[in-house]
Amino acid sequence: MARVSSILVRIANDLEQYLPEESVLAAFRAAGHAWRERQLGPVRTLHLFILQVLACNTAMAHLRHMAGEVFSLAGYCQARARLPLSALQALLRDSSAAMRAAAIKTAGDNGHPGGELWHGLRAFLVDGSSTITPDTPDLQKTFGQPKGQKPGCGFPVPKLLALFDAFTGMVVEMLGFPLYTHEQSKVWMLHPMLKANDLLVGDRGFCSFVHLAMLQVRGVKACFRCHQKQIVQFRTRDKRPGAQRKGGPSSQFVRRLSKHDQIVRWKRPPAKPDWMTPDQWAAMPEWLEVRELRYSLTSNGQRTHVVTIATTLLDETLYPKGEVAELYGLRWGVETRLSELKTTLKMRKLKSKSPEGVMKELAIYCLVYNLVRTVTTAAGLRQKVDPDRISFIDALRWLLLAEPGAPIPDLIVNKVRNRHEPRAIKDLQDTYTKMIRPREVLRQELRNAGGLN
Repeated sequence: MARVSSILVRIANDLEQYLPEESVLAAFRAAGHAWRERQLGPVRTLHLFILQVLACNTAMAHLRHMAGEVFSLAGYCQARARLPLSALQALLRDSSAAMRAAAIKTAGDNGHPGGELWHGLRAFLVDGSSTITPDTPDLQKTFGQPKGQKPGCGFPVPKLLALFDAFTGMVVEMLGFPLYTHEQSKVWMLHPMLKANDLLVGDRGFCSFVHLAMLQVRGVKACFRCHQKQIVQFRTRDKRPGAQRKGGPSSQFVRRLSKHDQIVRWKRPPAKPDWMTPDQWAAMPEWLEVRELRYSLTSNGQRTHVVTIATTLLDETLYPKGEVAELYGLRWGVETRLSELKTTLKMRKLKSKSPEGVMKELAIYCLVYNLVRTVTTAAGLRQKVDPDRISFIDALRWLLLAEPGAPIPDLIVNKVRNRHEPRAIKDLQDTYTKMIRPREVLRQELRNAGGLN
């Protein structure tokens, strides 16, 4: 077992191969950050911040004991506040690229060259989620809370938009927005992370003519589940423009590839979405060729689920229908990765009390998550199992307690389970009455009743 104070040495060593200290300092300088030499300089503060989140966002008072250092809590808060947000976000992007490159090299060295590619394409997964923050006026103004909750009875809820690498499972970028922001209106902000001939996979919330066209302009392939309002018909149709029947699909049929697999042309919507700029709208083509395909998911004792996909992977020879269906199945891995972030690492509840602090906390969470994923990837390759089957929490525990320079041991391999459980819990964890009126109103009632001084 490691002495807890040696964890900082371990973190510094692990980060050095992905984020050398000079690169960290250069990022802070590029963000216009100036500092003087002190106990909690930017690099030391960054390491402490990472250690705090690695320990599931432990309390600052506990962090002092873990680090084996003496510093005031107020001083650490001020040191964290001094770290520029733009620098932390740049460090996340740089470290993510370095960690993914190292994982790909390791896979190649272990006899899996090109394993990070799907038919020669780099695949990325996109999804939305949310978290909650402390109830402060600034955070309420920036993010807002659910409309069904009365003022003073809820918490601000930032909407999150995350981009993951499909091969390594690492976070490439994470953005935060007000709660009532549709992912469709902000996903274009992740497009600069993608290159020509990359592949983006997402659920039906990202499927629209506008999004597919924006990706095509960049040369990026797309594979999304069809939006529930998109009418898709696989019966033979008239190819002539304007021949669509009332209540039928608005697309123009091009050709049939196989059963429930066809090429159609989607027409540009008549009106520009409010979130698009005139330049973005002007770059949209009038028509867009899209491949629509449908397949069924069957399981004994359960109803059959029908999934309809819209994709710009048009070549049925290069991208067979069955393999496109398997590709979309990778999207479900996003739910597991978000669960590891929010449940295992405790990202469901953030602690920062300012909007900028919340975004800093999210950046460090993603950096820590990627560190753990480097361990699961390396362990999976060495133990000759899918890295996704390596226990995330076991890798986290080892990373938190390992001696500096210690090799990765055999980690727990999760069993492959095809189980379905009801969305209910047996243990009554929380039996307290839920707050439906502001706390100050309830306190005043207790004062009036003589129960609170």
